[in-house]
Amino acid sequence: MFIETETTPNPSTLKFLPQQQVMEAGTREFTSPEAAEASPLAQAIFDTGEVTNVMFGGDFVSVSAAPGVNWTELKPQIVAILLDHFVSHAPLFAAGTAGGISVPPEEDAMVVEDDPANADIVAQIHELLETRVRPAVASDGGDIAYRGFKDGIVYLGMQGACAGCPSSTATLKHGIEGLLKHYVPEVVEVRAA
Repeated sequence: MFIETETTPNPSTLKFLPQQQVMEAGTREFTSPEAAEASPLAQAIFDTGEVTNVMFGGDFVSVSAAPGVNWTELKPQIVAILLDHFVSHAPLFAAGTAGGISVPPEEDAMVVEDDPANADIVAQIHELLETRVRPAVASDGGDIAYRGFKDGIVYLGMQGACAGCPSSTATLKHGIEGLLKHYVPEVVEVRAA
């Protein structure tokens, strides 16, 4: 088995491609060792002591190194952990009930409740995010989470390699905002949540 790596726009994050499916659908982000307890793979990566974020995507694993960590030393450790996991066909998540592996809402994430009167607008936003935006940010090892729409403002959360990336503001303001404003005239601004 060969695990390919790619750089991302975020210099602290590398994208690892195991040449097989990681997640069947969606993404899952782990921002702490405690959160990583839901996944033996994420926990093993955090156990290096040099990682601040792990994200699983459809065919990739993004890993963010702690400030000051040298990727030259960390990268072989991560590749070894990934090889062990995928060669052994270990489960991605710890056994338990569906409730045990559910993703609780982020406590510090801002969420804006959508007005039911804006259902058509919100549906258009969701479709554009799923078909145009998420594939683009996934190619960089990240993901984007919809947090709400209110008064013409779309609130989005950046995840994985996109969280903390120096170019994330430009991505939100120039890329995503321009796309949404073009296709959904009711959108006047996009903000990070």
